[in-house]
Amino acid sequence: MALVVTQQVPTSSSMSVPHGPGGVGTARRRMRSELLDNGARESVIDDAVLILSELLSNAYRHARPLNEGHHVRASWSQDADGEITISVTDGGGPTRPRAGSPSVTARGGRGLTIITSLARAWGVHDADPSGAVTVWVVLDPR
Repeated sequence: MALVVTQQVPTSSSMSVPHGPGGVGTARRRMRSELLDNGARESVIDDAVLILSELLSNAYRHARPLNEGHHVRASWSQDADGEITISVTDGGGPTRPRAGSPSVTARGGRGLTIITSLARAWGVHDADPSGAVTVWVVLDPR
């Protein structure tokens, strides 16, 4: 008789997303489907999809596309403990991402504040010689 041991295998995904609002929905649907298939809880998936949406929206509002075309790169991974890391890489822009303090009547500026409240950690990697900037977020599954 053979003993079979199963374990959750870390998964990752990366996709090229058009630099504009059109690609956000496609990326959201793909992430949701992959995280569901990997057994993530619905509440964690909702937070991850919201974070991905915010990062992609910020990339097309405030940054240039990557050099290879009119796209940005969205990536996510889920480790064996269920922790999800989400990142979006764009061509950089005139400013670096930072959480703001918008007025009550402001029409925007709350995205990174929302991400800060949902995430265990987030940051910006901008040391790429090409000018590419990656914003990454770590979402704890608990």
